[in-house]
Amino acid sequence: MKLLSSLLRSFIKRGRMRVIDVAGAVHEFGSGEDGPTVTIRLHDKKLYRSLFLNPELAAGEAYMDGTLTMEEGSTCYDFMFLFSINRAPLGANPVQGLLRKGWKLLRRRQQQNSVERAKSQARHHYDLSNDLYRLFMDEGLNYSCAYYTSPDDTLEQAQAAKLAHLVAKLDLKPGMEVLEIGGGWGSLAIRMAQAGAKVTSLNVSPEQVKIAEERVRAAGLEDQVTFVLKDYREFEGQFDRIISVGMMEHVGIGHLDEYFGQIRRCLTEKGYAVVHSIGRMTPPGTTGPFIRKYIFPGGYVPALSEVFASTERLGLWVCDAEILRLHYYYTIRDWRIRFEDKRAIAADLYDETFCRMWEFYLCAVELGFLHGSNMVFQLLLSKERDAVPIVRDFIVDNERELNG
Repeated sequence: MKLLSSLLRSFIKRGRMRVIDVAGAVHEFGSGEDGPTVTIRLHDKKLYRSLFLNPELAAGEAYMDGTLTMEEGSTCYDFMFLFSINRAPLGANPVQGLLRKGWKLLRRRQQQNSVERAKSQARHHYDLSNDLYRLFMDEGLNYSCAYYTSPDDTLEQAQAAKLAHLVAKLDLKPGMEVLEIGGGWGSLAIRMAQAGAKVTSLNVSPEQVKIAEERVRAAGLEDQVTFVLKDYREFEGQFDRIISVGMMEHVGIGHLDEYFGQIRRCLTEKGYAVVHSIGRMTPPGTTGPFIRKYIFPGGYVPALSEVFASTERLGLWVCDAEILRLHYYYTIRDWRIRFEDKRAIAADLYDETFCRMWEFYLCAVELGFLHGSNMVFQLLLSKERDAVPIVRDFIVDNERELNG
């Protein structure tokens, strides 16, 4: 325990962590002030070393396989909360600092997302049972940041508001051709078609497309929406509008120019794109090892400096930028609470190990938006300066009309 104790002593500055080792001895770290007290038990001596060397990955894996358990009423959320409020001291630890430098050196290699590899990685996450996603998402299966006018909005209200907010930004006119890059389960495509657009929606997940097509048929919009099972790099065409929601996070750091270049090629001269993505307010970084290995292989949350460097290289106008700060925290909060309520059903669909993995994931990303550097941005991009109205009033006006 000596190495692990030295690490915990150096970074638990807020709150208190009580660690019960394999022999049953109790070790306490932190003053207990300005944070929760969390008790964990370690069931394998190998964790002393693995948690010291790579705590972010080792803690998640140990929680998944049951060699790290929560004790005395502590929960996974409590554990992750304590970790999140002490993230800065952890990063300042010399060993952890070296580890992060190594991750940064390898990040381009980890995100060599060729077309086929990108398809495989997307299916790793999105071809899970649709019944799993229905446990915690809204009825429209919107798996991206909602738009909360108040923290007390229901998830259903916030997701409906998000769709209206995006469609308002598109400023659609009847008959406009829209390309959707990353269509999910079809909610946004349906909303755009209801506004009069003709939609082509790209997706690499057959399971998602099957459900999306069923929903489009049920809405009577099959003549206005076409789903195409292709990566964004495999598609050609010209569109009045392009929209991409929750997709850019899967592109990878070495492929931003490909992504924005394809948007540029597919836009008409007077058209524009709306891009909605998770970002970070800090300088460029890396994807956490647990998320990279188990949840979103090949994924990367870009810094705005990386995004704007790419749009500058490609000669795209950034006509508007909106930063949504706590909106995704509220969204994932609601997902996590719903998942916890339906955990037994999730265990029947998969198993307890899967449930612990999903729980760790939801807690980590929720707290990343509460205490970390993550946020969501929405950009309006065009080839021509005047493709977007010069004042933002049109967004508000359209939104009021859509919300009726």
